[in-house]
Amino acid sequence: MSYQDTLNYLYSRLPMFSKVGDSAIKKDLTNTLKLCESLGNPQNNFKSIHIAGTNGKGSTSNMLSAILQSSGYKTGLYTSPHLLDFRERIRVNGEMIPQDKVVKFVDKNKEFIEDIQPSFFEVTVALAFQYFAEEGVDIAIIETGLGGRLDSTNVIHPILSIITNISFDHVHMLGNTFEAIAAEKAGIIKQNVPVIISEKSDATSTVFIEKASATQSRIIFASEEWDIKVINKDNDNLLLQVVHNTLSDDSLAEKLIENKPLQLKLDLPGTYQIKNLKGVLSTVEELRKQNYTILENDLLYALSHVKELTGLRARWQTLATNPLIICDTGHNEAGWKEVLLNINHTSFKNLHMVIGIMRDKNSEKLLNILPSQATYYYCNADFERALPGEELASQADTKNLLGKAYPDVTSAVKAAMAAAQKEDLIFIGGSTFIVAEALEIFV
Repeated sequence: MSYQDTLNYLYSRLPMFSKVGDSAIKKDLTNTLKLCESLGNPQNNFKSIHIAGTNGKGSTSNMLSAILQSSGYKTGLYTSPHLLDFRERIRVNGEMIPQDKVVKFVDKNKEFIEDIQPSFFEVTVALAFQYFAEEGVDIAIIETGLGGRLDSTNVIHPILSIITNISFDHVHMLGNTFEAIAAEKAGIIKQNVPVIISEKSDATSTVFIEKASATQSRIIFASEEWDIKVINKDNDNLLLQVVHNTLSDDSLAEKLIENKPLQLKLDLPGTYQIKNLKGVLSTVEELRKQNYTILENDLLYALSHVKELTGLRARWQTLATNPLIICDTGHNEAGWKEVLLNINHTSFKNLHMVIGIMRDKNSEKLLNILPSQATYYYCNADFERALPGEELASQADTKNLLGKAYPDVTSAVKAAMAAAQKEDLIFIGGSTFIVAEALEIFV
C-alpha cells in the first residue's frame, strides 16, 4: 500500500474516537497488551515519562521534549490527536515518523490487526512504541489519550508520572465529579515512581496523595514550588519571572538556589501556560535528581523555541495580522475559560468568533460564558461526532449571541475574514478539530 492507502485503511477499518466518539474506546488494556506482545514488548526497551490530565498535556509534553532534546537526549514524543498530518503524533527530536515506517508497520501487522480488531488509538500507540524502540531513544514522553487508568498508553512503566490538572471533560466516561476523574487520571501512578501534579486542588489532592501512598510514590505539587509572574506579553511570547519557593541543593539553577528570580521567555504566549510551566520545571528538577543533565542555558533556549523544536501548533497561535487571527485548541469548559481570559487581554476593535464543538461537549457551558459583544460564525468539523453548526447557532440564538451558521469551517473563516477590519480580532476555536480544518487555510 502507499502511505495514503495505509492511512485510508487505518481511518476506515479502525474505530477512531475523534470521529465516532465513545464507541471507539476499548475500556481495557487487552488489545494494547496483545499488540505489544506481538511486537516483542518494545515499550520495555526505552525510558519514558507518562503524562495525563484534563488540559495542558500537549503543551507540557512538547515543552519537556524541547528541553530534553536541547540537553542532548534523543527524545521520543507521542501525542494526540494530530492536526494536519497523522505523523504529528509520533516524533523523535521533533521530526515526524517517516511515511515508510507507517506503511511497513501496518503492512507487516495487518493480519494481526484484522484478527484482534483494535481501535485506531491502540494501533498508533503500538506503532509509536515500536518506532521509539527501533530508534533507540534515550527517553520518550508519552501523553495519554483519554483518562489514564485504562488508557492504551498505560502499559508503560515510566521513570516519572505527571498529572497536569483535573477539570470536567468526558464525564460520561471518566465520572461526573472531580474526585472520580482524578481517580482515573491517578491510574498512571506506578509503584515507586515519583509523580508530579502541576496544579494542586482541594477537590483532588487527597485522591492523588492516597494513590501515591499506596504505590509508595513520592508526590510533588508543582504549583506550590514555583512563583511565576508575567513581565511582558505579546502575540508570540511570554516573558516570565520565575522564583523557586523551596530551596534545595539540587534546585534548577544557581540563581534559584540563591532564591534570585530567573527570567525566561516562552514562545507559547497563552497565559494558561504558566500552570503547565510549573509542572515542567518541577519535572526538570526531578530529572536532575535522576542524573539527567539539564543545563540552564539549554533550558532557557528550549522554552523560547518550543514550536521550532517540536512542531507544536494551535496553542494561542497567531495565524495572521491586520486583522489579527488567533486559534486555540481549548475544547472544554476549563479550556474555553482560559481562552476567554486571553481574549480579554488582547487589544482589538471588534471581536469575531469562529466557533464549533463536538456533540459530546457541553454546549450550554460554552454558550453561557461566550461574550455577547462579538459576531459569531458557527460551523462544524467534517465528521459525524461534530455538532452541526446550525444546531449550535440555534442554541446560541437563545443566549443572544448574534451570528450565523456556515456549512463548513472554511466558509466560516472566510466570512469572518471578509467582515473583519484590520483593527479587529478573529478567534478560531471551540474544538481541536475546528482548529485543524482552519489551519489548512493558512498553511
